[in-house]
Amino acid sequence: MDTIFLHGMTAQTLIGVYQWERQQRQTLLLDLDIGTDFRQAAQSDNIDDTIHYAKVVENLREALAEEEFLLLEALAEYVAQFILTRFGALWVRVKVIKPGILAGVKEVGVLIERSRLAV
Repeated sequence: MDTIFLHGMTAQTLIGVYQWERQQRQTLLLDLDIGTDFRQAAQSDNIDDTIHYAKVVENLREALAEEEFLLLEALAEYVAQFILTRFGALWVRVKVIKPGILAGVKEVGVLIERSRLAV
């Protein structure tokens, strides 16, 4: 299986359980691994035959800016379903990091994997 990866992507959204967290949008870090099949794109050398990763970033940032979540788990599921349905990925691995949320902890986050078979 072929993989497009976008690691260290930043996005802003309203997230948090506590009221003080929900006062303003927070910047999250995302690592995305997107399963696809490169064979047609490799043969045609045409961007339309693959998942256009710049569009993934642009569309996902726009969507997350309009959404709000209580839990990282809900946000990760939203991102996974967004990529699977909007971009036709075969599978996706989503890691969401909420930096600086716990003193003395470098990273807090979640990691999920989803496939179109489970959609």
